[in-house]
Amino acid sequence: MLSSEDWLRPGETLDELRPGGLRIIQKRDGYRFSMDPVLLCAFARIGAGDAVCDLGTGSGVIPLLLAQGTAAASIIGVEVQPELADRARRTVELNRLQARVTILEKDLRLIREALPAESCQTVLANPPYRQPASGRVSPSAERALARHEVHGGLADFIRGAAWLLPTGGRFYVVYLAERLAELLGTMRQAGLEPKRLRCVHSRTGEEARMVLVEGRKGSGPGLKVEAPLYLYRGEDYTEEVLAMYGEGV
Repeated sequence: MLSSEDWLRPGETLDELRPGGLRIIQKRDGYRFSMDPVLLCAFARIGAGDAVCDLGTGSGVIPLLLAQGTAAASIIGVEVQPELADRARRTVELNRLQARVTILEKDLRLIREALPAESCQTVLANPPYRQPASGRVSPSAERALARHEVHGGLADFIRGAAWLLPTGGRFYVVYLAERLAELLGTMRQAGLEPKRLRCVHSRTGEEARMVLVEGRKGSGPGLKVEAPLYLYRGEDYTEEVLAMYGEGV
């Protein structure tokens, strides 16, 4: 039987992925997951038996959380970077979730070559937030590609979701609040009507940092703006965030 160390390659770490007590393989000096996938999975409504796709899955955090916390029948994580895709596959095997989770090494801009149209009931995305020449560029190539639109911009993610979803299918995305107008406009152009919106603030009294949005393919207009999500009270997580991580009361 393989020990935890047998799953690792040089420069990698084995970390706990909460909630659920899962373990995830990450590169010590490369891309490491943030809170955003946890927020997105908590926001998404996954139906029992759904076929789900995560576009730009990175190290596979979203598929792992959905496999642990929902009754989705199958979950595909699409990732273009070979090293990240390999790490995600090993993480899936380490957690014995390969019967439900598949990691597909593919450029999401070529998703039509890999997956049939209307083959998923739900699509999620945590796209890179920054355009190629904007913001602080990470010295790590892995981190830079995860944060900047090098292998596909916002419109590419949304077009990919529209291809995969049937009428009525659901799209969930976490994105920068400052690019909300662009996000909603691009979704509507692709036929993914925004239906739910929740702004994410670090603390009360501060501007929104992120937004969580649900879109429905082919739906009529009508957007529900939900109560804000606050991440911290002082220096501690709020009760709602603690609950997302399976902690607190």
